[in-house]
Amino acid sequence: MSQKMISRRGALSLLGLTAALGFAVPTTALTTSNAQAQAQPTAPTPQAQPSGPTSTAPAMSGMERRQQRRAARQSAREMRREARRTARSMRREARQTAREMRREARQTSRRLRREARRGNGQLYMNAGGATKQK
Repeated sequence: MSQKMISRRGALSLLGLTAALGFAVPTTALTTSNAQAQAQPTAPTPQAQPSGPTSTAPAMSGMERRQQRRAARQSAREMRREARRTARSMRREARQTAREMRREARQTSRRLRREARRGNGQLYMNAGGATKQK
């Protein structure tokens, strides 16, 4: 026997021909009556069921999945931004409150020292201790 080289085109056409003949199904097997089709149970096997929260959702195209992921990223980004803004405003309010408390404390102590210097009969606190002003 002589060996003959087969080209790629010939090999692919031979493969396609055998695949077409191998998968050919008679048309009588494909046609069933409505009663037979309804009578046959079509429950999927447990391995075929997708798990997770998407099991009740219909299958989405790639573009829909991409849009859904983008929307989820955008909402997460907005939530992070809002959390940062809220935290900033809370820190700002805390600084303002602390500043106002310090200011009030300074004003109160200043007022007490001033009254003590003017001789309203109150004790004036200095570094050496309590002394009465004249």
